[in-house]
Amino acid sequence: MPSWPNKPASTHKPPTTPSSLSPPPSRNPSLSPPPPPPPLPSSPSASPSPSPSSSSAPPSPSSSTAASLLHSYLSAAVSSDHFHVITPFSPHHGNHRLALSHSLHLDVSLSSPSLFSILSEALRSELSKTISTLRSPLLSVLHSPIDQIIKQDFEKQKPIEGIYLYLLDLGPQSKPYAYNYGSGESSPAFTKCTGTIWTGKDRYMWIDLSAGPVDYGPALSGDGVLPRGESHPLTALHGRPKSQKALFSDLASLVWSAYQVLLVPSLRIPVPFENSLIVQLIHVYGSATKDTDGLDLKSIERTFMDEVNDGGLLLGDQSLSFKNYEVKYSECSICSFAISRASTSYTARYLFDNYTLIVSEYLDSKRLHQILSESADEFRKVAGVPEEDFGRVLPVYVFDLDYSSILLLDRYHQSVAFKDMVVAVRTKSTQTVSDYSCNGRHVFTQTRELERPLVGSILQSMWGVSPTHLSWSPRHNNTLVDYTWSVGQTPFGPFSEISSLSFVQKDAARRNVLVTSLNYSITSAIELLESIAAHGGDIKLLRQARHTEFIQRWNLFKYKLEKAVSALSHMDFEMALYFLRSSDSDLYAIHTLVYHASQELEASLVCFKDPPFPWASVSMSAVVFFAVIYAYVQRDKFFRNKRKQF
Repeated sequence: MPSWPNKPASTHKPPTTPSSLSPPPSRNPSLSPPPPPPPLPSSPSASPSPSPSSSSAPPSPSSSTAASLLHSYLSAAVSSDHFHVITPFSPHHGNHRLALSHSLHLDVSLSSPSLFSILSEALRSELSKTISTLRSPLLSVLHSPIDQIIKQDFEKQKPIEGIYLYLLDLGPQSKPYAYNYGSGESSPAFTKCTGTIWTGKDRYMWIDLSAGPVDYGPALSGDGVLPRGESHPLTALHGRPKSQKALFSDLASLVWSAYQVLLVPSLRIPVPFENSLIVQLIHVYGSATKDTDGLDLKSIERTFMDEVNDGGLLLGDQSLSFKNYEVKYSECSICSFAISRASTSYTARYLFDNYTLIVSEYLDSKRLHQILSESADEFRKVAGVPEEDFGRVLPVYVFDLDYSSILLLDRYHQSVAFKDMVVAVRTKSTQTVSDYSCNGRHVFTQTRELERPLVGSILQSMWGVSPTHLSWSPRHNNTLVDYTWSVGQTPFGPFSEISSLSFVQKDAARRNVLVTSLNYSITSAIELLESIAAHGGDIKLLRQARHTEFIQRWNLFKYKLEKAVSALSHMDFEMALYFLRSSDSDLYAIHTLVYHASQELEASLVCFKDPPFPWASVSMSAVVFFAVIYAYVQRDKFFRNKRKQF
């Protein structure tokens, strides 16, 4: 196989286009194909570049061919699709598709040779310092040295108007390796999952195609498993016939998957805009003294407030506050009632000397949610939680029980997110073996560590951020599970230990609010037009003065929605919110015009008039009837002459 230059794919997020409105032609990705890639310099490194002028080396035929080939595969894979919500607005409504669509703009370019040299030297240095272990055939290399170099290169690409995806091929190394995302190594009691990807706090991510192969997912059965070498089988493809095209098709599939899961993920729930966001952390503890190890509520608050102070998560004049409350389990009768009612059991067979049937307990999260919802007022009195008059309030119930056995939610979860609350539980037991594995070893769940699960659940309930392994598929009409992107910097999934947020979660939190508001505005406008059509159309319903105002307001509403969509496509969330709020006044004015016009309609009653008696048809029918009767009576006379002949 001829050597191919290592290629970055810079995936610029496209305009999100409302299906009922036409955005400006310059912003609508469906009106014209993505521009062809410019001549690219030959380089053995991987780094996205927004323009060809950032590279100084002259282009080579192999570089241009490789870039064009990858771009063609990506263009073939890209198609416009709608935003989806996993849990729709109403369970009876059942429509998971929103009224906005999205598509991808691509720019594929090569990095400078200097970046390749720096990355290769840093990787070789880390490999030389890493000691191999017998537990894994892969060397566990820290991701931070590589990430620091890529971050410095990313910061040179300003102004940044897209998402940068770095595809790295640093050449063959002395030993196979994968990246470690935390401190320490794996041990028999602690499993450290390694990977080949990283998503930064800023809008960039990188994938090392030479690392691995790694595998992670359900240990025995289930959806979402990532088999060994399936993510990006770079090494396996080298030297095979036509391996270059096969490799680029896999890379195109990888980029398309990253776009769907990380850049335009499904909404977990619809999220309306609220000025005040309040998280009520209610700690129900069962022991005599509170144990904050693994449940530092201040640490959870800092995780979110640090992002808020950096300009993330919130929009406009939104505010976020955390309020902590404590209640003793022995003094809370509703707490013990809820736990006892939600407790249930299951049986499982384990192989010791022989197969043994073991009965284990767990909490039914839906039943627990129902009890807490029905007893919310009583619970607030016991815990001393005041009634909040304004804003969106999210109660987070943390049951810290004085049990010695394992007790999880729905058998597998430490924390479960609902639309109106978050429920979490932990006991005195420190860890358990989960049903997941990574790199051939079972993943251990540290059941006393609740901070990371709570961060993920709060993101789901307050901002509708979907876990990185869940997405809604309209083709399957079901939620799909894929753990490809559940390693590295993500608060979701069992394969990461990091609670901090990447750009994926921070952008999704603000985007979900805007997408929900845009969807409401568009559907409301559609219903308004249907109402006008039911009254005979705008010309018939509205008089001249009102019709002129209606046309002006409608054009303003449409223009502002287009500007909001354009700003959203460039990830200027504040500008999108500004135009969206401004469009609400025009939509309200249109509703007012139609309402007043419909009130002025005069109803007229048209009385039913009996039609004249149809004398002609009745007379003709009578004549025909009597003629038939007469012919029947005189039948013997008519046929007598014929009978005489025989």
